[in-house]
Amino acid sequence: MTDLVDIALKYFETFTNKDLEGLKEMFAENISLRDWEVEAKGIKDVLNANSDIFDSVNHMEVIPLRVWDFESQEDNVVVAELKIELDDNEIELVTDILEFDKNNKIKAIRAYKGN
Repeated sequence: MTDLVDIALKYFETFTNKDLEGLKEMFAENISLRDWEVEAKGIKDVLNANSDIFDSVNHMEVIPLRVWDFESQEDNVVVAELKIELDDNEIELVTDILEFDKNNKIKAIRAYKGN
């Protein structure tokens, strides 16, 4: 596994643990977040969006099913197919695209809901 895959796996674990301080350490200041319900830019707004997600569920577990990395001179990207277990055994299938800056901080998160 590459460093970026390791960081992505740590991100999913930190997200599962609803650890905002841990996420803050992983995020670039200019991070952006976009999913099927929310769009946020900047570390403060992205952390607030994550806090809202955490507050909306009692139980949440993010389980990576497949993880791919795409590193080049221009792009440092990890794509992950995820199973997210929520309250009452509800399951969401999601694909996350994580972009990293030169310091291996997450600079963009795009999440797409599957079937």
